[in-house]
Amino acid sequence: MWRSPEPRFDVASAICQGGRDYQEDAIVTDFPFGMDSGVVVLADGMGGHAAGDVASKIVVTEVYSELKFQSANFADFEAEIPQYLTSSAVNANNVVREYVMAHPETRGMGATLVSLVLIENRMFWMSIGDSPLYHYRAGKMQQLNEDHSMAPQIDFMVKQGLMDPETGKNHPDRNCLTSVILGDRVAKSDCPKTPFELQVGDIVVVSSDGLQYLEDERIQKILHRYRRRKSAEICGHLLEAIEALADPDQDNCSFSVIKLNHNKPVIRAIRAKPVDYVETPTATTTRVVELDDDDSIAAKLRKDAASMQKAATGQGQPAAQPQAAPKEAAPKPVIKEVKPVQKVDDIDAQDKTEEVDEATPPAKVAAGGK
Repeated sequence: MWRSPEPRFDVASAICQGGRDYQEDAIVTDFPFGMDSGVVVLADGMGGHAAGDVASKIVVTEVYSELKFQSANFADFEAEIPQYLTSSAVNANNVVREYVMAHPETRGMGATLVSLVLIENRMFWMSIGDSPLYHYRAGKMQQLNEDHSMAPQIDFMVKQGLMDPETGKNHPDRNCLTSVILGDRVAKSDCPKTPFELQVGDIVVVSSDGLQYLEDERIQKILHRYRRRKSAEICGHLLEAIEALADPDQDNCSFSVIKLNHNKPVIRAIRAKPVDYVETPTATTTRVVELDDDDSIAAKLRKDAASMQKAATGQGQPAAQPQAAPKEAAPKPVIKEVKPVQKVDDIDAQDKTEEVDEATPPAKVAAGGK
């Protein structure tokens, strides 16, 4: 039985509103089957209703569109991917600034950002804010990106004994961001120049901070238990854990789970065109034709069809001439003339088309006579 080839990446996403009145997260993934690269963009909005959701949508839209535009260059210009990630974030920040200037009532809105570009087993990323990027391998989970909030400082104070663990966990400033996209200067960003190399069986989780309502040990346990399952099933178990937690303060939560199924070398059956190749129009080339030239094109098509028919019937050779009849018995040749088609209005005001002899008087035509 024929089986379809296994894709390099197994990707699934999930999103839930939690205990909030509105959704401020936005996420998009793009891993076309047949390609060895993919893109993930996630943004967690802030600023309240009709502001945070707008900011997250702007950031995701602008970053994804820029990365999608550059996706054809990922393989040939892999070293430039960090620059693509940075420039897309700068462009998103500029668009947020323009929106706030046009809508002053949304001042203060912003969004975090986590953007990924994966090529075969190599992962580039950029992050601004506190949305985590997790990596699981061999039973251990770690956060790859830097947390741009007050949480690391509070955790450090707890570790040094300067603060009680329970107080640090529920500190009101824990979720205060130190860097975010809000149309102003971005204080800090995380964008390594070298990619992170994945291994077969690795699991990557891109999420908003709403997933951190679960303890890291709980997330790690779920990833380990279902590491051999599909990404969609892992997403389902993470959502179930959040629902089972039933925290009334549960934040919006969105995440994407990515698994590396294999790391086989790329085999391309279609030969790539040389760099200096100049394409010339061929029968398979899509072209644009001016509407004014449709008559000439139709005439050319009719001429080509007639030539093909003539070649198929007799290869262009004249047919055998019949023997001529005696001169005295030769009939007088009859010459027929094709008359033009003239549109005639009926007396019932109905449009009809008839073949009319030019010699026929108009009165007879109008009366239907012959």
